[in-house]
Amino acid sequence: MQQPFFQFDNKIQAAAERAMALTREQFQVIEQITERNQRKVLSAFIQNGVSESHFIETTGYGYGDRGRDTLDKVFADAFGAEDALVRHSFASGTHTLTVALFGLLRPGNTMLCVTGLPYDTLLPVIGLRPGGEGTLQDFGIRYRQVDLDGSGLPDLNAIRRALIEEQPKLVYIQRSRGYTLRPSLSVKTIGEIVALVRAHSGAIVLVDNCYGEFAETLEPPDVGADLIAGSLIKNPGGAIAKNGGYLAGKRDLIERCAQRLTSPGLGREIGASLGQNRGLFLGLFNAPHVVGEALKTAVFASALFSGFGFAVSPAYNEARGDIIQSVAFGNAEALLAFCRGLQSGAPVDAFVSPEPWDMPGYGDKVVMAAGAFTMGSSIELSADAPLREPYAAWMQGGIHFHSAKVAVMLAAQKLVESGELRMES
Repeated sequence: MQQPFFQFDNKIQAAAERAMALTREQFQVIEQITERNQRKVLSAFIQNGVSESHFIETTGYGYGDRGRDTLDKVFADAFGAEDALVRHSFASGTHTLTVALFGLLRPGNTMLCVTGLPYDTLLPVIGLRPGGEGTLQDFGIRYRQVDLDGSGLPDLNAIRRALIEEQPKLVYIQRSRGYTLRPSLSVKTIGEIVALVRAHSGAIVLVDNCYGEFAETLEPPDVGADLIAGSLIKNPGGAIAKNGGYLAGKRDLIERCAQRLTSPGLGREIGASLGQNRGLFLGLFNAPHVVGEALKTAVFASALFSGFGFAVSPAYNEARGDIIQSVAFGNAEALLAFCRGLQSGAPVDAFVSPEPWDMPGYGDKVVMAAGAFTMGSSIELSADAPLREPYAAWMQGGIHFHSAKVAVMLAAQKLVESGELRMES
């Protein structure tokens, strides 16, 4: 007799089997996306002649780091961009975006965000929340915002008016939903915004691409975005990169960002790789497959929890612009039970019980389930949420679907054990 390893309520097991049957067609779509993206990344490696010599450690100033410079070229090709800046010295996705914003904007310029209020950690950078020093607003950069329409999508008519009235220097698009229940943006929708910008202004289009990389077969530069930014402990790091971020886009804009990252006159010429190149190369190579596994995990969770009657977004059979799956619980107790159940299925720190805490950069206490090999790596299975209405969990990641499926089922089991989910007979 085979060892079951995990004990699930029979009704949860049956619900999981129903969810798997529902998601069969969507899994096939994900496999097609994964194969296309894996070919694209493999081609980028081959075209740029990646070799073991590119993994050699450099120290000090990092002059002439061939691996670092080739990594930039591989990323650029993988994202359909002219150039890229990939560095382990980017401390986070927010830091990467901050470098881009300060690299591209000058006093008197206007930044126009066309996807509503940006993600929580960017608010102090702009100057919209207390706690930051040296914000964009401190440097005389104006911030304007176009709210989303009633369905949570970009309001194209309002964006057109704002472009004409404000004539911004930079248009900011957040692809992912952040801590909201609005839909994540497809590359097609991003292309529609880019077309509007081109018709009514000369603004630079910067896309926060976090969580969206390799979720579709196209990336924002393929539809005209000038610059994209993201974190390497999300999708493009493939659960291998230990930290870092990337920028990809127009060559002149990348150069301006490089001057901000290091110093004017030195730019991308300095910055030793310190032996991190191998992990960054391998992470990118793994990324399309890992993102495919994360997409399957999200689709399964959507089907499972919608079957239990919870509000989910996206639905299991909806097209996806990123790897994030939200599940709304309506109360803090159910949210915490979900996160604790998910944590109990992690390969690292499964014994830990997540508790809400004052996480730096956020306005509310945040609970986070994240039993990861790399701290904070949200391409590994994780779920987090601010403790506020609608008490939803934003789940993402999953290096391997078959292990992530267990964790999602354990989250359901914990809801049953806590009395927050009652299974009908």
